Amino acid sequence: MGSGESTCGDMYSFGILMLEMLTGRRPTDEAFEDSQNLHNFVANSFPYNLLKILDPHLVSRDAKVEMQDGNSENLIPCVEECLVSLFRIGLICTMEPPKERMNIVDVTRELCTIRKAFLAGEIN
Repeated sequence: MGSGESTCGDMYSFGILMLEMLTGRRPTDEAFEDSQNLHNFVANSFPYNLLKILDPHLVSRDAKVEMQDGNSENLIPCVEECLVSLFRIGLICTMEPPKERMNIVDVTRELCTIRKAFLAGEIN
């Protein structure tokens, strides 16, 4: 964001990479004009409309459940919880004020927790 190299800048880059992988969109996507950017794109749909912004290639049909009305789909709760956590990490790491971003120790701890929760959900 215009300043020198720092670990806060590294965390911003990590957050952008996470959001890119989860949405399938690049920060330079044509859809982002004016004040719109990848962080705001995700923040506007977080946490209740993740299917709207999630890269459809990331989630298999097995991870979705059809709603009773038959017209809409939701994610299996375990998968949704993990995705919410991943998006949250990406959003916090891309906060504009560098001091509000997560540090790598906390990110690593959260990612390990998410992995364990996801694997436990797969077994159940």
